[in-house]
Amino acid sequence: MANLLEQVRQSTTIVADTEILKIIPGRVSTEVDARLSFDYQGQIDKARHLIDLYEKRGISKERILIKLSSTWEGIQAAKILEDKYGIHCNMTFIFSFVQALACADANVTLISPFVGRIFDWFVEKKGIYEYNIEEDPGVMSVTRIYNYYKHHNIKTVIMAASFRNIKQILGLTGCDLLTITPKLLDQLASENTKENEKIQVYLHKEHPKCARDKKHEKLDEKTFRWMLNEDEMANEKLADGIRKFAVDAQKLEDLIRNRLQQIK
Repeated sequence: MANLLEQVRQSTTIVADTEILKIIPGRVSTEVDARLSFDYQGQIDKARHLIDLYEKRGISKERILIKLSSTWEGIQAAKILEDKYGIHCNMTFIFSFVQALACADANVTLISPFVGRIFDWFVEKKGIYEYNIEEDPGVMSVTRIYNYYKHHNIKTVIMAASFRNIKQILGLTGCDLLTITPKLLDQLASENTKENEKIQVYLHKEHPKCARDKKHEKLDEKTFRWMLNEDEMANEKLADGIRKFAVDAQKLEDLIRNRLQQIK
């Protein structure tokens, strides 16, 4: 039953993404099970299997981003997938500068810093609900990563995600990519119509603000784990994100199991 559940779950994802790729010109992200977040080889094997399923449907690996958790194991798995197999990776659950450094070392294709979840943590811990655009903790985190990457000519794409309000989006104007919900897109459209003025660009690819961080030497595992451990917010939000995604995976499996039992 376990193997059948996994086959059905994977097939559902592949079919859905294949239909999406008929509409959009770019790439889609397909996530490796969060329960493999600390399994280096397991993530490599699962990613290669997913790409194989796509290729059997005529979808090139160039159109797929394999989404992995930004644990030490996930980042090292991404390095092998990128370098050895030419599989592009989207590193999710980016909450800290050290994760971004490790992803740069691994030459991953794309990282997804979670602006809103960083903001959530500070709201909960500090009780501050409103920030100026450039002082929002999520915006500051992505801005630091962006300026470091551009200043040191790191090719990894930054796709900021998980926004809570349009000020966070505006504060990252100029970022490589942004993922924005329809609700916030509507608010942005309304705001632009109301203000009728040019939006300020905060991030500049060709002329980034001088990075406050000097070029780091390549990180080893013990340094990565210590630096992540010292960042209370990132450590908590990474663990929390993995747990929640694992719960969602289990819910999906339970749904499929119930449907299969009904068919029998």
